[in-house]
Formats: sequence, structure tokens, C-alpha cells
Amino acid sequence: QVQLVESGGGLVQPGGSLRLSCVASGSIFWIDAMGWYRQAPGKERELVATITRLGNANYADSVKGRFTISRDNAKNTLYLQMNSLKPEDTAVYYCTMAIQVVTSITTITDYWGQGTQVTVSS
Repeated sequence: QVQLVESGGGLVQPGGSLRLSCVASGSIFWIDAMGWYRQAPGKERELVATITRLGNANYADSVKGRFTISRDNAKNTLYLQMNSLKPEDTAVYYCTMAIQVVTSITTITDYWGQGTQVTVSS
């Protein structure tokens, strides 16, 4: 059993900042890539940022220069620092991790958190 739990969401004014965290727990053997997605009401889920195990990051154009993705492999934790927030950033943010579990070391499976709400007021 693997669980991903996001935290750090909330209400913030335009131009403000939030820091999201995602902690994985359970029978984890190894974690490869991690990422953040978001979904606004009435819109499809979109990729925000990804990061490899070695720390190479990619960002959606809409957040580049404002958001920073990072990870702590020792803590099985993923972060998203969000600065200069805009109303268009309002969404539920989901973390995802590609994980090899102890019971299936030869395969890797994507796991998802339940999401954390980020609201940027106008």
C-alpha cells in the first residue's frame, strides 16, 4: 500500500506565494520521476511540473519562472514553491510519483495524491 498526501494549499492573494508538499508513505522501494498536475473547475487536468530523481525539472510555460519543483529523496517528499500567484493558478493540485514497491520491484507504477486546493483571489 502506497499513499501520497498533499498539503500546503489554501487561499492567497494575487502575487502571493504558497508551498505545496507531497509525502509518499508505504512499502516503497524506489521512486523515479515525480510531478505536479492541476485541475481547475471545468477544465482538464494539466501538467504543471516534473522532476527526475536526479533533480532535472521541466515546467509548463504558464508557470515557468514563477514555480519551482523540488524533491527530497530521503524523505520521499515532493515540493512545489509557487510565487507570483495569479487567479488562473486556482485549481486542485495533484502530486504524482512513479514508484517501485517492495512487492513488485521489477515494475514501476504511477501513484496519485488526493489533491490540495489552491485558491488565488482576485
